[in-house]
Amino acid sequence: MQRVGPGGERAVLSFLTYRHGHLGPAWLGRLRRLLPSPAQTNWRIYVRDPHTGHAGVYFVTTAIDHSGYALGARLLCEALPMHLLRHAAVETAGDAVALRLDPGQGSGPGAEARLSLSPTPVDGPWSAAFPTYRDMLDYVVEQDRALSVQPWHRRTTRQEIRLDLTPADCEPLTGRVHSDAARTLVGDAEPFSFLVRSVTFRFDSEQHDRLPHRQGGIFSA
Repeated sequence: MQRVGPGGERAVLSFLTYRHGHLGPAWLGRLRRLLPSPAQTNWRIYVRDPHTGHAGVYFVTTAIDHSGYALGARLLCEALPMHLLRHAAVETAGDAVALRLDPGQGSGPGAEARLSLSPTPVDGPWSAAFPTYRDMLDYVVEQDRALSVQPWHRRTTRQEIRLDLTPADCEPLTGRVHSDAARTLVGDAEPFSFLVRSVTFRFDSEQHDRLPHRQGGIFSA
């Protein structure tokens, strides 16, 4: 896990919630317009592979509100612990943003937020780890690689993606966020939020790095 803040005493958990725009492979071309636009939430920590030095995010959990996509992700994607939500909504109206993740009786994460646009803050919960709000954004929005480990295959998996996000795309939000799932993971840590109006998601490739052999409790290449 990547550590941040003075003495490396802290770490970042973030969850990105968004509605897809006709989710499907690019080779479908215009036929993608026939595909659904499910809502998805990705809960991540920031990690670094000690063997290769690659940095990326590790998905603690992910969830989507469409059963077909949930099943497909479970069957086809490494590092994507996909759960099914009963209902999910991400809505904007003027300066207001509403978020709802309802797992129903399932195992997905739940959350609810009522937020509004705000001026760029000069301090906040992030201040304990980052000197400025821009420093926090520079760190948090870097998410172009997902990392996971499959010890039964003696490998790590790198999913190389592109979001083409910059801090300039991020609009600060203020307001209430409630999530029992987040509280289970981070206790009473105070949340903070920002809005990105649109993102172009591209999945470039999936790569594998071999884990070193383990002999007598010591790893060797």
